[in-house]
Amino acid sequence: MTDDIPEITEKDFQRTLVRAQRQRLIAGEIQSGQDIADLRAFVGLTQVEFATALGISVRTLQGWEQGRRRPEGPSLALLRIAARHPRIIRESLASAA
Repeated sequence: MTDDIPEITEKDFQRTLVRAQRQRLIAGEIQSGQDIADLRAFVGLTQVEFATALGISVRTLQGWEQGRRRPEGPSLALLRIAARHPRIIRESLASAA
């Protein structure tokens, strides 16, 4: 029954990542701040929510997204997890509240 399959909404479509980009992010190969902004949109969180879920400041996230800074170490690992398992990041936010 195809009636049980929900239509993709415009909001869902805007959250998608190109497969090659997602694979790069899973590998930790962040090329620009736009990659991080796209990843955050893919996870479906605002800057405040995403920063809270990752345990970083909004200012740090904004620095990444604007290309002024690059994530390193544990932050990079969390971004890789977000690319592979966005639901876990959303669950992290729920448990942080």
